[in-house]
Amino acid sequence: MTEQTVDGVVASRPISYIRVAVLSVLLLVGAVATLVGMFFGAVAGLVVFSVLLLAVGVYHVGNLFKLVRWLRTPVEDAAPLPRALGLWDNVFAEVNRRARSASTKQERLSAALDRFREASQAMPHGLMFLSNTNTIEWVNRQGEQQFGLDRTRDQGAPVTNIVRQPDFVRYLKEGRYAEPLIFSVGRPISRTLMVHIVPFSEDMRLVMSEDITQVERVEAMRRDFVANVSHEMRTPLTVVTGFLETVIDGLDDLGKDDIRHYLGLAFEQSGRMQRLIQDLLTLSALETGAPVQHEEPVDVVDLLGEVVQEAEAVSAGRHTIALECATHARLLGNAKELYSVFANLAINAVRYTPAGGHIRIGWRQRGAVVDYVVEDDGIGIAPEHIPRLTERFYRVDRGRSRETGGTGLGLAIVKHVLSRHQGDLLIESEPGHGSRFTASFPARRLVG
Repeated sequence: MTEQTVDGVVASRPISYIRVAVLSVLLLVGAVATLVGMFFGAVAGLVVFSVLLLAVGVYHVGNLFKLVRWLRTPVEDAAPLPRALGLWDNVFAEVNRRARSASTKQERLSAALDRFREASQAMPHGLMFLSNTNTIEWVNRQGEQQFGLDRTRDQGAPVTNIVRQPDFVRYLKEGRYAEPLIFSVGRPISRTLMVHIVPFSEDMRLVMSEDITQVERVEAMRRDFVANVSHEMRTPLTVVTGFLETVIDGLDDLGKDDIRHYLGLAFEQSGRMQRLIQDLLTLSALETGAPVQHEEPVDVVDLLGEVVQEAEAVSAGRHTIALECATHARLLGNAKELYSVFANLAINAVRYTPAGGHIRIGWRQRGAVVDYVVEDDGIGIAPEHIPRLTERFYRVDRGRSRETGGTGLGLAIVKHVLSRHQGDLLIESEPGHGSRFTASFPARRLVG
């Protein structure tokens, strides 16, 4: 029996046709030789038998040459199948079917390998195959970027000659791969990688890498945030606790005015904690990235009237606050969020402007853009602080901010609200000469 593959289907065909063909040839040769012997004698018959056998042998040898030449022809040349009579035609057909079956399997394997490579290139993680001597056998695009490799140039080179980070080299040599390795690389750019190594077969290892730079950055921000919140809450809690202990311990000795004074100070600090918690909740909601809710045309002029009243209440008559509305343009947005922007900028100006100073609040149109502007002649801000003003809990003067009741989150809230309304914040300031904060809104936010 012989196995055949035709259009991907494996079938079995008897090979008895070979025996039949050989016997048929021998019988035919014998019959011809016998006839010649009967008419021309036994010697003539034997000669004819030998000559015919020789001719058959030459025919078979010739077809063997055809077969070998065809098998040695490169596959890409697509040489036509040799033609022959009888048995050899069937043999050529058998070989051709086998060759086509092998070619089909090779094409399928090549297609599967191509799909694997495409999938590997599309993966967000780096993949690299290493030999038992740590030479690079293959690496995908992400692996090239993360380790600073060039697949064409570095294939076949020891990875430790290129990635010289000591922790990574030690991790490879020690062979303890149960836990992943986290390390920093400086080329082509600084990043933090988490690497898993999986041995497979007898002498190969798969290196899987993941860029966790952003995760590490977020984790560092989270740690800083927790530390800052703890610090910000600890101060007013300490003050409240101290005043309450003073009142409790001296309840029989303190007069009503002293008790009222201490409780008033404790009340101020509890109010500060309440504002801090409220700002934290507001900032947390803004940072979720959810779209602006309940958008509607907002009458900014009316809103600024409320902002001025709040700023005057905080100022308590210590400043001159002026409002100038050069346009009555309305904004499409969330009134509560926009109020937080306008009020935060105005109250910041009050807090950082000495008594007797002037604060100007303006609503102006500049071409297709409308600006909310808060100017003061207060203490001003040094240039090195301006880029960081919108960071959470960043303060130029921590002592002054706490004295004025600031939470350190106001400008962070302003930045997020403006981003949700496609607005921008411009800060101009000079120490000793005041500051100007400008919140600009694009034309698509104007209602008219």
